[in-house]
Amino acid sequence: MSEATPKTTNQSKASRPRFQFPSAVTTLAFVMVLVWVAALFIPSGRYARDADGSPIPGTFERIESPLTFDKRVAQLILAPVNGIYGLLSPVAGVVDTEIVGRLFGQIGIIVFIMSIGAFISISFATHSLEVAVAALANRLRNHGWLLITAVMVLFSLLGTTMGFSVETLGFYALFIPLMAALGYDRLVTAAMIIVGSLIGVMAATVNPFSIGVAAGEAGVGIGEGILLRLILWVLLTSMAVAWVLRYAARVRASPSASLIGFDQSTSEDASSADNTAGSPDPDLDPDAADRTLTGTQRWVLAITVLAFGLMIFSVIPWASILGGNTGPADYYVTHEVAGVEPLWFELDWWFPQLAMLFLIASVLVGLVARMDEKEIVRLIKAGASDMMGPAMVILLAGGVSVIMTNTQTLGTILHAMEQLITGSSAGAFAVATMVVNVPLAFLIPSSSGHAALAMPLLTPLADFAGVGRPLTITAWILGHGLALLVSPTNVVLIGGLAIAKVGYDKYLRFMWPLLLALFVVSAAVLAIAASIA
Repeated sequence: MSEATPKTTNQSKASRPRFQFPSAVTTLAFVMVLVWVAALFIPSGRYARDADGSPIPGTFERIESPLTFDKRVAQLILAPVNGIYGLLSPVAGVVDTEIVGRLFGQIGIIVFIMSIGAFISISFATHSLEVAVAALANRLRNHGWLLITAVMVLFSLLGTTMGFSVETLGFYALFIPLMAALGYDRLVTAAMIIVGSLIGVMAATVNPFSIGVAAGEAGVGIGEGILLRLILWVLLTSMAVAWVLRYAARVRASPSASLIGFDQSTSEDASSADNTAGSPDPDLDPDAADRTLTGTQRWVLAITVLAFGLMIFSVIPWASILGGNTGPADYYVTHEVAGVEPLWFELDWWFPQLAMLFLIASVLVGLVARMDEKEIVRLIKAGASDMMGPAMVILLAGGVSVIMTNTQTLGTILHAMEQLITGSSAGAFAVATMVVNVPLAFLIPSSSGHAALAMPLLTPLADFAGVGRPLTITAWILGHGLALLVSPTNVVLIGGLAIAKVGYDKYLRFMWPLLLALFVVSAAVLAIAASIA
């Protein structure tokens, strides 16, 4: 009996459940409740607005909360619904589903990623991507670093010029099996896509939806300050690529070094892409690398390349970028730059058109593969349902923004930011501008919305501090982008992690050294630029 006691004790210790970080859905639900509780203690306030709707410095006033406690509880309960298809009233400034206004919810992004899921599901059923990925992995088996570098630089370039970020949600299903075939875990894939695109957003140069809006609010040209922003883009992109490559090399050399492991799929969350992404085996299929593409499979690949290429081409605001036009502009809602005449080849598509692009491509793949009607419908439904997890994450992130908008606490937060940086020296002002905009970006992930709120307040303060307005714009976008790299309210980040099935805690563990380095380098560059200006 005395010998059995230690064994029993050891067994009880072994069977004791270890703490596991909650899923992305639970994390976002917790964040939403936390923001709601915080809003109970933040006084409501507002600024007077000019004709363009921008806040006027020095006009902040405290107001009575527009919501009773009962209505606040209702706001919390309805936040996910408003996060899907809530409308923003231009008169009352509140988000609701039963008012006249413009779309504030995330239904466009949700439908888009579900259509991507449908397309990938039906494409994988033809085994064309499987064979092509295995063949490509065989060719790149010793040059995976080159693929990571090329993708990150490309996404960063698209991010710095036109804010390309939400569109990356469509690329996970293509890159997850390819990167797994090359011996990398899902964190490498997620970091390659997320960090690649968001580092470009952070180091924006001529992005009309961030720099353009900020420049318009500040009354300067979009090209002013571009040399410093180009230097920062090169520096920050190089740092990001080097960090991801470092981790990727460790994981490929020793799979045990992976922060997430290689077995991320479960019976509950397996998707059509998971069948090829469960281990670091360099071959997706023992015979896939040796097989050649059939005629049908070549047509499917052609449709795939055309669909993704058209997606990228169609969303770029060519006229604004080539013409260097300043705002006003909006990325998440209208995806337009006011006062710009589109070039003849510009499509100006956004989520409605992109969703239909991939749904039509799905049907086209089914017809090319000679599938019957029932099989096409079954695969489309299966692929769309695979994206319900990420969709829930995205709607909850939208719900956080709804709570902050409807409680009218953003004005109070803006006023606190204004007070913190008033009276600073030039160098301190530049760095402080970056710092104080980090928490604001958590609440306003939209760069255009953030610029429209913050820049009218920052511009006169910058003049008093002797800091150039272009430098103030650069400091603002650095703070905004730094927050987006870790913000749980950023659909690009939290949605991407959900699709890649990478835990938010594991991502933070991977990112914090890079985040610290990005902050130090950015602050140093800003301080030097402010002191020599």
